[in-house]
Amino acid sequence: MKIDNANNNSSNRPNHKHEEQLIAAEVEEEDEQMCRTIEVVDLLMPSPPLLSADGDEFSLVPPLNFSMVDNGIFRSGFPDSANFAFLQTLRLRSIIYLCPEPYPDANTEFLKSDGIRLFQFGIEGHKEPFVNIPEDMIRDALKVLLDVRNHPVLIHCKRGKHRTGCLVGCLRKLQRWCLSSVFDEYQRYAAAKARISDQRFMELFDISSLKHLPMSFSCLKR
Repeated sequence: MKIDNANNNSSNRPNHKHEEQLIAAEVEEEDEQMCRTIEVVDLLMPSPPLLSADGDEFSLVPPLNFSMVDNGIFRSGFPDSANFAFLQTLRLRSIIYLCPEPYPDANTEFLKSDGIRLFQFGIEGHKEPFVNIPEDMIRDALKVLLDVRNHPVLIHCKRGKHRTGCLVGCLRKLQRWCLSSVFDEYQRYAAAKARISDQRFMELFDISSLKHLPMSFSCLKR
C-alpha cells in the first residue's frame, strides 16, 4: 500500500522541468513573432518626404484622373498649381488642351518656365443631347499626339473624362484595339458620367486618313 501511494504521489506531482520547457518555447515564439512584426512595420514605413530646392517639404500630387496612356503619353483632368511639381517629373515637351477657355496665367507661366509647348483644341463641353464633337479637331489633335517630337505629352480637358476619353479612344482604334476594350477604358474614367454619344463618336470615327502616320511607341492590340 505504501508503494502504491508513493507512485500515486509521484504521478500527481507537477513536472516542473516540462513546464519550464513549455514556457521557454512560448517566450521564444513570442520573440520570433515580435521580430517578424518589427520587420513588417519597418517595410511599411513611409518614405522620407521629398524636399524642394529651399528645403521645404512637398508632396507630388498628380492631377485628377491622371494615368499613363502609352510610352510618352499621359492623360488627366485640368492640372492646377498643386500638380506642377508632379508634372515636372514627367519632363513634358507638350500639352494637348481640349477646352476652349483660355489657359490660366499660372499654368501658362509654368509651361514657359519648363519649356512646354501648348496645343489647344477648343472643343465645347456640352452635355447630352447637345454634345457635338468636331471630328476635324480630334483628327488634328491626333496628328499632334502621334508626332513623337511632342513626347512626352499630356492630354487633358476639364475632368479628364469625355473630351480626353474620346481622343484616347480614337488613338486606341489606330492601335487596333477592339471596340469593347476602347469602351471599357473610356468608361473606367467617365464612370457614371459615361455618354452614349461619346462612344458612338469613337465607334464611327474614321482612322483611314491617319494610318500613314508613324507610331514609334507601343501599339499593343487588345
